[in-house]
Amino acid sequence: MKERLKQALAQRQKVSIVGSGLVPAAVLVPIFHKEGEDQVLFTRRTDKVKDHKGDISFPGGAYEEDDASLRDTALRESFEEIGLSEDDVELLGELDDIRTAGSGFVISPFVGVIPWPYQFRLDTREVAKIIEVPVLALLDDDSQPQESEKGRGRAMASHTYEYQGEVIWGASGRILHQFLTIYRGVTQGK
Repeated sequence: MKERLKQALAQRQKVSIVGSGLVPAAVLVPIFHKEGEDQVLFTRRTDKVKDHKGDISFPGGAYEEDDASLRDTALRESFEEIGLSEDDVELLGELDDIRTAGSGFVISPFVGVIPWPYQFRLDTREVAKIIEVPVLALLDDDSQPQESEKGRGRAMASHTYEYQGEVIWGASGRILHQFLTIYRGVTQGK
């Protein structure tokens, strides 16, 4: 599955968003195999962070001048937030850029496979907890009501997912929807 997913990501044309006033950021969409199932790793942000307090998100954050690329931003932030070493991430490819609805970020998502089990080390100022969600639970059609959210005066498609009381929405929901669309295509092509 990993190689088919890598190939599917490489064959698509990434959609980039460029605009004045937008803050570049990047996230890692970490996937891993546990108990015979593919899983996606999320974090719950603390109430101490500046933006997106308490939201479920992917590890990541804003681009910094020392970052050579947005890929480096995603890997640096993953290390800072959850202690995930860059050497332990096998990047498979990129998803389309996503604009946040209210905070002015444009996020470049990178999909990567991580080992499991893993000794995470959380930055408790930023991350309250790690959440593991089986991909098959997310592919359940009942988990995908489509809504609309406003961002800088524009309506944006939104996808909301729920798993064991945890709600994934906003930019994370849109990123997850992209990933699941590609994942579904790869697994149905077996």
